Parts: sequence; structure tokens; C-alpha cells
Amino acid sequence: MHLIVGEDGLARPPWAATDPLLQAYYDEEWGMPVTDERGLFERLSLEAFQSGLSWATILRKRPAFREAFAGFDPEAVAAFDEEDAQRLMADAGIVRNRRKIDATIGNARATVALRAEGGLPALLWGAAPATTPAPASLAEVPTRSPESVALATALRARGFGHVGPTTMHALMEAVGIVDTHLVGSHRRGSSGVWRPDGTPSPAFRSPAAASAVRA
Repeated sequence: MHLIVGEDGLARPPWAATDPLLQAYYDEEWGMPVTDERGLFERLSLEAFQSGLSWATILRKRPAFREAFAGFDPEAVAAFDEEDAQRLMADAGIVRNRRKIDATIGNARATVALRAEGGLPALLWGAAPATTPAPASLAEVPTRSPESVALATALRARGFGHVGPTTMHALMEAVGIVDTHLVGSHRRGSSGVWRPDGTPSPAFRSPAAASAVRA
């Protein structure tokens, strides 16, 4: 079964069909465009922390993550020191993984430095493909793409860590850079970025396009 129709008459994939938290995330947030630096830094950080864990675990801990990481303000996190790292390692509300904590602090510093090149939003949205997938089943949903491989390479070259191609593809899905909602889902083509057939919506102007105009 690829889609489940809920009592509200809306079709969702199995992972978003039963847990109220995941259903709300799917209906209201997943795949909607995130174009601001802080929002993208938060999603980048949470995707890295999610590696090896369920997304529901991260969602339940998100309020604690936001408190621990200064609301994911890149400048604030970039100023974190060893004392902050130790504080985070003692915080039971988040995922206490030293490598991921260090990577998040390093990624904040890389995000601030990236402003000189146009900023994180322009780099991430510059990875958008010409068309987005149109999967009819979960088996057809890709977990990585040439664009996510290229994005991971570009981020690593700029000092980012925990940004592998699979993690970056998950990020691209989460923030609307690609649309992998199943064909038939009530969310397919609803982001304003992509049409249901996988072609770009002419009404959406990405940060990458805006950055190119300014340049």
C-alpha cells in the first residue's frame, strides 16, 4: 500500500498516516519551501542529527534542540566554545553525539563565512534540479541524486560536515528543493515550487535566482 486515505479523506504515505506528530509535519511542513538562512541552518543541523535515528525522534526533541542551539542562529552557534560543547553533551533533551555537535558548531561558522559567496540559501537552492521526481510508490522515491552528490561536495569544500549525499537529499526534500511526494498524495505539487507533473512553478523565485540577479 503506497498511500493511506485518512478519516479526513486525505491520502498520505504510510510514514505520515498514523502518528499525529508525523502527520502534522507532513501536512504542514515537509516539502514546503524554506528560503531563509536560519531556517535552512536549522534543517541542515537536524538532518545531520537524524542520521541513524527516526525522524519522529528528532521532531519530538526539536524544541529542546532549538533551546540548546540558540534558536539555530548561525552567528550565536558559531561562537560556541568547548564549554558549550560540554553543556550540549550533558543535555538529555537533545541527541548527545559529540561528532554531530561539533559538526553543527562548525557548520554554523561555515554558514557565516558563506555569506561572502552569496549565502547558504543561494548555495542550497542552486542545487535544485530542472525537474523533480514523480514517484508512484515508495520504492520509486530516490534517496540521493546527482544534485545531492554535487551539493554535498560543494558544502564539504566550504568546511561543512555531516553533509553526505543521502543526508543532503533528505534536506532537499524537507525544504522543497525537490518534491518527492507520491503521485496521488494530497501534498503533491502543493509547495508552490513544483507542479504535480514535476516541472517548476513559474511563480516561485528561488534564493539562487535572486542571488544571480543581484550579482
